[in-house]
Amino acid sequence: MCGIAGILALNATAEPPSREALLRMAGALAHRGPDERGLYRDRRAGLAHARLSVVDLQHGQQPLADADGPAWIVFNGEIFNYLELRDRLFALGHRFCTRSDTEVVLHAYREWGQAAFERMNGQWALAIWDPTAGRLVLSRDRYGICPLHLCEHGGRLFFASEVKAIFAAEAAIPRAFDPAGIDQTFTMWAAVAPRNVFQGIRELPPGHVRLYEKGVAREYPFWQPRFPQTPDQDQGPFSGSLDEAVDEVRLALEAATALRILQADVPVGCYLSGGLDSSLVATLGRRFAGERFQTFSLRFADAEYDETDFQRLVAAHTGSEHHELIVSRSDIAEIFPEVIRHTERPILRTAPAPLFLLSRLVREHGIKVVLTGEGADEMFAGYDLFREGKVRRFWGRQPASTGRARLLERLYPYLSRSPVHQQALARQFFGRNIEAHAVAGFAHDTRWRTTSAIKRLFCPDMCAACERHDAVTELLSTLPAEFKRWSFLAQDQYLEIRTLMSSYLLSSQGDRMLMAHSIEGRFPFLDDNVVALANALPDAYKLRGLDEKHVLKRVASPILPPPVVARKKQPYRAPNAMSFFGDAAPAYIGDALSETAVRAAGVFDPQSVSRLVEKCRARTGGGDMSNSDNMALVGVLSTQLLHQQFVANRPAGATRRDLSIDIDYEHRERAPA
Repeated sequence: MCGIAGILALNATAEPPSREALLRMAGALAHRGPDERGLYRDRRAGLAHARLSVVDLQHGQQPLADADGPAWIVFNGEIFNYLELRDRLFALGHRFCTRSDTEVVLHAYREWGQAAFERMNGQWALAIWDPTAGRLVLSRDRYGICPLHLCEHGGRLFFASEVKAIFAAEAAIPRAFDPAGIDQTFTMWAAVAPRNVFQGIRELPPGHVRLYEKGVAREYPFWQPRFPQTPDQDQGPFSGSLDEAVDEVRLALEAATALRILQADVPVGCYLSGGLDSSLVATLGRRFAGERFQTFSLRFADAEYDETDFQRLVAAHTGSEHHELIVSRSDIAEIFPEVIRHTERPILRTAPAPLFLLSRLVREHGIKVVLTGEGADEMFAGYDLFREGKVRRFWGRQPASTGRARLLERLYPYLSRSPVHQQALARQFFGRNIEAHAVAGFAHDTRWRTTSAIKRLFCPDMCAACERHDAVTELLSTLPAEFKRWSFLAQDQYLEIRTLMSSYLLSSQGDRMLMAHSIEGRFPFLDDNVVALANALPDAYKLRGLDEKHVLKRVASPILPPPVVARKKQPYRAPNAMSFFGDAAPAYIGDALSETAVRAAGVFDPQSVSRLVEKCRARTGGGDMSNSDNMALVGVLSTQLLHQQFVANRPAGATRRDLSIDIDYEHRERAPA
């Protein structure tokens, strides 16, 4: 992974990109690319790159030029099938100066145009600038693993891996919250691309290309999730037995893991939570990585969140060199402001904070690349949300059935305050809108309603601004035409991929926490071949009755310890609101939640926040917070910190000049003959 940035003059009257602005943008991304820095600049465009060195063999410095054409590229990510693409291009007459996947992308674009991105299996955000055609091409991978943000201001386009680099480019770029982005965050846990929580900033959606040419911008998808049609129509591409599906998934996952280990010139480690997904990846990773394979686990001082026994069982089973990090509530509180500086958005759970500390531990042990199990729950129906949706739809077809309602008791067994512990309240909560069981978004409705309750804390101005938008309606209006012809499970998976996976898990908990310490994450479950296979499988192979990830459990049975395969799913969680209260609470918390600070941010009502804070303080001596209050406190605090760091304080990037490459065509063209 790396950091990319750039500036494009959108018309003839706009100022050309400034070298100092590009330096500031690159400096703001130093944590993403500490190994090298490079700039390119001409009269129309400027490109900046901060590089994390993972593959060193004749890698080619960036920005990288097309030796046979005028184009330049800055690239963040990895193309795992680049050797295959390189061979195809070579057979078509292309010649290469480096052995890098970046150069392959340039040649692929020259040969196939925008269709090149459909052929790429990997994770990326990139910009290709053709000064002769006056064309800028921006592209982002299918799942949103690598971020890419855009801002049009003053006749120029600014783009960068992170918002802080855009803000560093020019002080005149407005810094304010976007009510629609805030509304989405406090409904679906994150603003969904192209929305962002900052006004004037948009995020290129996953699987999209955006072109700027002759003053005109065009954007379109080159990929989006696809599922088989409903059973009374086309059955889809996979028609084999469950045993055949197990074999196919195993082979695809083995190939995906091998690719992500073998295409690196540095040691590759693995996160190990002790759950099925990370345990599978760690076991396969150990097979392909050789003798010295390092695994990294989080432990918690709070027993409710700790999975140490399973982690150690898998580490011993694989024979990995295992490292553990114990995280306390005070650890979370201490580093939370730094976490928000990297998430660049409000968060409703503290879960990213321990992952920030874990990536630091990985870096301290000399590892630059880690495998993780992200994507398995979305692709193979692992979340309780999918089970909940199935139960509620089954109940909704006979709302008067008490037997069907009792199935709710099989949900959320790991929560100390599980919503199903009190049957009457559970039926009231899960039974709301039960008659709409065939409507798009039905399975997500309970989560969205729970999260939206936090908006009771909004100040009147924010409430009024949000009333002009409806986050759920906006999202559902963008569904693909074939959505209604998919099974209910496929519909639920699609929405989970669009919202939580791409906008939160791969961002706040993924890229941002990894790259905070210059760590590249690689995700075998998000390999294109694995995803295509998972999406083609019959629903019953993934969610068999209420047995989640059934096909994956069968894949894992011969190679993982039985207790890991048999254990009930326990999602990764961390202590939330109670981390920020007590005698050792850092001073910044009081400052951020003060009436003056809350009023200045303009999102929440100061009196409502004060009542929430007092409620949390009253719980410090004992007792547990409700799910809603936990999310509310973390959401308010993270929003307040975000305002302090990005709106009130106007951060700027450092203008470091230790460049590995500095191509300045502006000066060359103006030099005397």
